[in-house]
Amino acid sequence: MPVFDFSNTTTEKKDPECTYTTFQSNETKPSPEKPILILENKSRSWQHHSCGVFSNPNQKSSFEFKEEDGVFPADILKIDSRFVSLVKWLGENHISVRLSGQNSDEGYAVYKIRETAFGGGTKLSAEDGFLQFMIERLLASSAPAELPEDEDESEDGDDMKLTSIQSITDFMTCAGRTMPDNIRLWARRNLAVARSHEVSQEERRHAQRALSIMMNIQWKNNYFESIDPVEARRILDEELYGMEKVKQRIIETIIQINRTHTLPAYGLLLVGPAGTGKSQIAYAVARILKLPWTTLDMSSINDPEQLTGSSRIYANAKPGIIMDAFSMAGESNLVFIINELDKATAGKGNGNPADVLLTLLDNLGFTDNYMECMVPTVGVYPIATANDKDQISAPLMSRFAVIELPDYTEEEKKVIFSKFALPKVLKRMSLKEEECVVAPDGLEAVIEQFADTTGIRDLEQAAEHIAANALYQIEVNHVSSVTFDREMVKKLFE
Repeated sequence: MPVFDFSNTTTEKKDPECTYTTFQSNETKPSPEKPILILENKSRSWQHHSCGVFSNPNQKSSFEFKEEDGVFPADILKIDSRFVSLVKWLGENHISVRLSGQNSDEGYAVYKIRETAFGGGTKLSAEDGFLQFMIERLLASSAPAELPEDEDESEDGDDMKLTSIQSITDFMTCAGRTMPDNIRLWARRNLAVARSHEVSQEERRHAQRALSIMMNIQWKNNYFESIDPVEARRILDEELYGMEKVKQRIIETIIQINRTHTLPAYGLLLVGPAGTGKSQIAYAVARILKLPWTTLDMSSINDPEQLTGSSRIYANAKPGIIMDAFSMAGESNLVFIINELDKATAGKGNGNPADVLLTLLDNLGFTDNYMECMVPTVGVYPIATANDKDQISAPLMSRFAVIELPDYTEEEKKVIFSKFALPKVLKRMSLKEEECVVAPDGLEAVIEQFADTTGIRDLEQAAEHIAANALYQIEVNHVSSVTFDREMVKKLFE
């Protein structure tokens, strides 16, 4: 069998050649005008859809087009700074991709990158969606402040979840710089534990699970785009009747965000009787801020560990509810709605659950016992609701801007019933307004019936009852319409 000895072969070793410059961009939807990268096209114009591979970055920063008449390299001229590590990873692993771009005087502007074939045998395939997941995550990220010295039209990539060690490793390689420094360091340490054979299988499993949770959260900065106050007011008017002082306070918060581009130092605490629309206001604020929201019902929390998670020393350890909220939202910027904060003091476990909320509300960072890492909370906007603020501890109260919601007056309840509650129910039941009419004296009877109750929930239930009775009479008695006067209303609710 012949043996080939190349030990004495002399080859000229070339230094890697970097042909591109980077530019910073925060675009979430690349286009030919705002591309991911630009390739040289002076010697040859490239097709709208072109296949090939990125060359090994240790040799030259270019793309090798696979054309019908051969393979033609093209230098990378410019690249979005967020995609430098990803392109390097694609080149090192020789992954075949298809580019979508447009020729211009500046070069071939690439605005879409898709994987076309399974490349290296150890990396994820196109079916796994890893590349599209990476591109979507990078497009959602802010441009990095700086690049290391040595240093993608989106398809559905959100279905991709980083669970395997390989995918987590590749994610760290491609997008590690988009994460906060402490989380990046934490991830490296946990990745070492997950790979190690010197620790127990249980420890490796916990480390991999924690990594999967943390890597699947989009860690965003605390910069917030300006919000249109007119649109914010429209949303509030759509959700709430009256409550001008409450709406004014929320609009003031919006104006503050527009000036500072950061969230206020204090969250909102909405205090008022049951049924006055406190949760509805919280949902409206999340809609105005265009943030995902999650709810935390303090009346069902009996032990602080439910919030902080359990230590990994236990086989059945798991993260706490707060960390689960980040995981479900999929990003670090969210509206955290804390319902019934006044019930938090009734902890039945080892300690007061309310005390756990203090670090979350201070926006200094929250530490989960299972994750063993401080989670940045600068993008968390807390909105709490309570019926009785006297039941809330002073330290908790000091973390909120308190807004008190008064109960509705009789006149306001009349308007809410006739203009909002009843029309909404009629629309849901496919009834026309003329088919179910409440006469003025009937409206008075409805308000009198629920004069001793707070909020408008009873009014909404009354509208449901009246509309259902009208529908019954129309369908069974074959009448064309039903008008409810005082006597009919009293008979209906007796």
